[in-house]
Amino acid sequence: MNTYSKYVPNVFLAKCSEKHEKGEVIEVTTKYGKENECIVFNLIYERDGFYYYSIVRADGFNVQEWAKQRAERRHEWATSAVQKSSEYYNKSNKDKDFLSLSEPIKVGHHSEKRHRKAIDDAWNNMGKSVQFDEKAAEHERVAKYWEQRANTINLSMPESIDFYEHKLEVAQKYHEAVKSGKCPRSHSYALTYAKKEVNELQKKYELAKTLWGDV
Repeated sequence: MNTYSKYVPNVFLAKCSEKHEKGEVIEVTTKYGKENECIVFNLIYERDGFYYYSIVRADGFNVQEWAKQRAERRHEWATSAVQKSSEYYNKSNKDKDFLSLSEPIKVGHHSEKRHRKAIDDAWNNMGKSVQFDEKAAEHERVAKYWEQRANTINLSMPESIDFYEHKLEVAQKYHEAVKSGKCPRSHSYALTYAKKEVNELQKKYELAKTLWGDV
């Protein structure tokens, strides 16, 4: 059985007991027992009789699709919350014609109980309406976050080679500009931070090539 094995942040390899060829489609089982069809890319390393391969889902599901699903789910929850808010708002106005008269409660009168209940119902339903309205706003806020994440490219995707190559080139040009004085240093550590960014992107670019390049 092939299983998932954490490699680096955002990246899981297929841990296999047998060798596989690049482009081969294999079944990989999650820790919850779900099987996913995956396409084999590169052999990353061997350990204790197992082979660890970089893989992508055969159905195209990745971090971007996962983010899109999260956003869609939040939009659905927001829509449901708006509907419930509207329902409770309408309920809170059920006795508005009577309550708008602003008549005082007639203590001891046969209408006292109904009058108090009308006030309580209006108050409670309006409170629930506000609560669901706030929930809808929160769901929309989170949905917007996941929509932004739907454009994410990270090391779990073959596209990361071109992505990090471009970012590395930009970082290198900026570093050289800061180093030469062509770009003014905004603070005393500007050159240090620029070099650190280049080093980090260089590592990610090399890792991307190891995972997804022709090796």
